[in-house]
Amino acid sequence: MERDFTLKIYEELLDTLINAGYSFQRVEDYMQDPLEKVVMLRHDVDLRSYAALRLAKFEASKGIQSTYYFRIVKQSYDPMIIHKIVTMGHEIGYHYEDLAVCAGDYQAAIQSFQKNLELFREFYPVKTICMHGSSGSPYDNRDLWKKYDMQDYGIICEPYLSIDYDKVLYLSDTGRRWNGFKMSLRDNVKTKYDFNFTRTWEIVDAVDKLPDQILFTAHPEQWVDDFPEWLYVKGFSILHSLYKVYYRNRKIKKEMNNSGKE
Repeated sequence: MERDFTLKIYEELLDTLINAGYSFQRVEDYMQDPLEKVVMLRHDVDLRSYAALRLAKFEASKGIQSTYYFRIVKQSYDPMIIHKIVTMGHEIGYHYEDLAVCAGDYQAAIQSFQKNLELFREFYPVKTICMHGSSGSPYDNRDLWKKYDMQDYGIICEPYLSIDYDKVLYLSDTGRRWNGFKMSLRDNVKTKYDFNFTRTWEIVDAVDKLPDQILFTAHPEQWVDDFPEWLYVKGFSILHSLYKVYYRNRKIKKEMNNSGKE
């Protein structure tokens, strides 16, 4: 059976969407002037920033521009890689986790957010941001915007808060599957859609049944052609998912319940 989560199957997915009549927009472009039949490609760069560069080059070779959200941690934040991705025409945004890092201290978190946002704006005029799930913390980074207004910081979109998912189908590769929302603490949305894809081929086969507007979240480190690296990522993903489902998610949910944060 052909391996999933390779650049080969990713190309097949993109080509299928193109042949079905979809155009591609970056998140900021969609928010300002949405096309009628469109796909947004959102990439959360959690780990291995070199994988983001690899995917960005691949998309650019097909004339596609997408959106890359970088964390401030060393596993993600690499100025040279960020600059190269910007030069290809992709959008850069901040994959923020300040409220979790600051242990729920809102004032410290917004100061941290503003400081880090300005670092990314040295490379790109950032207009959109996206929370990092921080599933090891009881604090939801999105709660920062219950106290502050993101527009005060020149932000026009936070995908989890600013997009209507009864209109836009949300598909995420969290857990190296397309229905990983079942095991995810925060990477999920409220929606009328009830698609239940596991493998990428299932999306390809169902393209004629998909709505006109779609947002894909694809973590760059998941998409690998090289077999040893692919095998490593698959093994890590399986073990990490089991750890989250059977230990960490339960622990954090208990902490959230005890503190009234859920």
